[in-house]
Amino acid sequence: MLIGGLQKLTLIDYPGKIACTVFTVGCNFRCHFCHNPELIDPKKVKLSEIIEEKIFFDFLKSRRGLLDGVCITGGEPTLYPDLPEFIKKIKEFGFLVKLDTNGTNPEILEALVAEKLIDYIAMDIKNSLQKDLYEKTTGGVVDFDKIKKSIEIIMKSGLEYEFRTTIVPGLHNEEDILSLADFIRGAKKYYLQQFRSGEKILAPEFRGVKPYPAEFFKRLREKIKDNFEICEVRE
Repeated sequence: MLIGGLQKLTLIDYPGKIACTVFTVGCNFRCHFCHNPELIDPKKVKLSEIIEEKIFFDFLKSRRGLLDGVCITGGEPTLYPDLPEFIKKIKEFGFLVKLDTNGTNPEILEALVAEKLIDYIAMDIKNSLQKDLYEKTTGGVVDFDKIKKSIEIIMKSGLEYEFRTTIVPGLHNEEDILSLADFIRGAKKYYLQQFRSGEKILAPEFRGVKPYPAEFFKRLREKIKDNFEICEVRE
């Protein structure tokens, strides 16, 4: 497991919990609006920037009784075959575990659920499940059977979970989200996430894109909110 970052305290990444967030290195997507581009390619990460697992677990040991949980994000954590063992070590300290994933590895996701190693799952659904739109958004080839399988596993897991989509002008429109919302109808939580431009975004051409206005999100939420137990906008 390559750890590329550690946020020692977060009050927002794990809903209702005090947690830390650990960032794994490496991702199989190249989303244009990615805010962690430095974590995408393991070959470009300097060894000096990698956090040793021992250091991370020593930190966790010192936070027992102070933190409720650990958020594992990336990059894409499910790329690591040793993810289950990594989580088992976290669990030994008594922490809850929230996993962020893009849904491209349903096999390991299913194993984590079956072994009761995770307590909360957040899956980024990048766009409407249409090949051209999804691949345009993620910057690469997508296996839709795996994406759909992950959605199914999560919705049947019995765990706390959420789906979320970052909405970017030029990549998403209202019809795309309406189509996606219909596909995941019945999900517990779905969040519409506001795109934020900036110099850190992976694709230079998106760094100056103006986000959709608040009115767009308000109108969109009104149209899809009845599909879910909870449907909110995250700014």
